Amino acid sequence: MRKRFFHDNGWKGWLYLLPAILFLGVFLVYPLIDVWIYSFEEGYNSAAQTYFGIGSYNYSYVLHDPYFLQAVKNTFILVVITVPLSTGIALLISLGLNSIRPLKGLFQSVFFLPYVTNTLAIGLVFMILFKKTAYSDGMVNLLIHWFGGNSVDFMEGPYWAKMFVLCVYTVWVVMPFKILILTSALASVNQEYYNAARVDGTSSFRIFTRITLPMISPMIFYLVITGFIGAFKAYSDVVALFGTNLNAAGMNTMVGYIYDMLYGDSGGYPSYASAAAILLFVIVLTITCINLLIGRRKIDY
Repeated sequence: MRKRFFHDNGWKGWLYLLPAILFLGVFLVYPLIDVWIYSFEEGYNSAAQTYFGIGSYNYSYVLHDPYFLQAVKNTFILVVITVPLSTGIALLISLGLNSIRPLKGLFQSVFFLPYVTNTLAIGLVFMILFKKTAYSDGMVNLLIHWFGGNSVDFMEGPYWAKMFVLCVYTVWVVMPFKILILTSALASVNQEYYNAARVDGTSSFRIFTRITLPMISPMIFYLVITGFIGAFKAYSDVVALFGTNLNAAGMNTMVGYIYDMLYGDSGGYPSYASAAAILLFVIVLTITCINLLIGRRKIDY
């Protein structure tokens, strides 16, 4: 068996994979091991490359830090709201795009534009829409006034208002990619299934639940998995809306907390940042594994 492996083309496959394996080893596996070691080094001094001892104090400190707990809360709220909402809206829009013929390509391009637009540029637009200034309450507040409501300070006001803006912004940013994927998935469904169902007089809703949804379920599952991972890594979106002092705004995320511990005003603590990074890694890995287990039973491949 070993002789066949080396004399056949098996070694060529490993040779082709070698650059990728080396790249992943140097830029993924080694940094992860390094961060794991840093997370247990208590009192680490990056300048002197010294530490006081080995233990779990860094994890204890991070788990009791109110800024970290607030960041975890913000991140989970963002994940729970934006992932299913953006996926559902993208599915509805994709179904609409798939059912039209005239100007289909134009509408697809329009919906995809936010994905190729700079994140900070979109954040500036959302600030114009929601931010109150000395000259204006913002376009959204103008609409609220027209319906007889009171203006809301979305950018510097109540926590729920700021979280609402962040969720809307996140859904807007991630939805174009999901629309592109789901539109392609819908186009790949064999039309013979639909024709047979219509001949039998099957309702549109039953066609969707019995044919369309099972056929595109792998793509939906893929978008949910990547959506969870992307939402847990959110940082630039929050900075685009609320600036770099996210702790003061009460809108920091787990990635933002890690960055602040390294480079922010309270930075210079790589051990705390490493502990927070490992906790984030464990959370994302756990949720991904749970989704994969669910996907094995529920998804049709």
